Amino acid sequence: MDCNVVQCSLLETAHALVSSKTLPGDAAVDATVGNGHDTLFLAQCVGLKGEVIGFDVQQQALDNAKHRLRASDVSINLHCAGHEEMDTYVQQEVAAVMFNLGYLPGSDKSTITQTETTLLALGKALALLKNGGVLSVMCYPGHAGGDVESRAVTNFFENLDGSRMFRREGAGEKSPFLIVIQKNGQPHVEADRELELQ
Repeated sequence: MDCNVVQCSLLETAHALVSSKTLPGDAAVDATVGNGHDTLFLAQCVGLKGEVIGFDVQQQALDNAKHRLRASDVSINLHCAGHEEMDTYVQQEVAAVMFNLGYLPGSDKSTITQTETTLLALGKALALLKNGGVLSVMCYPGHAGGDVESRAVTNFFENLDGSRMFRREGAGEKSPFLIVIQKNGQPHVEADRELELQ
């Protein structure tokens, strides 16, 4: 995967936190399939008896992901639909939902995730998440529109009750950052340090 050191470190952190709460046989959602990196990661987490449901508005992204996933034996259902429509396609509780906001790497940057639909999707993701499940969101404030979306996502999570939140940032104001929420009954916020999400 092509990424800078900060971005890779954040993605590795997201993967570590998600894998710690995702078991073989679980269902998981990749809300922004892109090139399929998180889709493949989730497939490895849930194993042969699990299911991954993925969403992207760009057919190119789904085609890229299908190519990456062709050797995977897990049940993967990809939908050319916005992440805000996930509740139409997902009928069961899920252990994890991953978002990687912004634009499709390697494409033009004219198609990006939108604040309004992202906030709708986050609400639906939380409703689908089982107790103890995790929701991870990679935010990219450095591209056009990304700063507004990133602030809105941060505000959305800061106003949640009954969840544990982890946030890890890059060095600069426009650097990518990661937010991970664990759905449970105890309000708790931790920022910029390792959190086991127990």
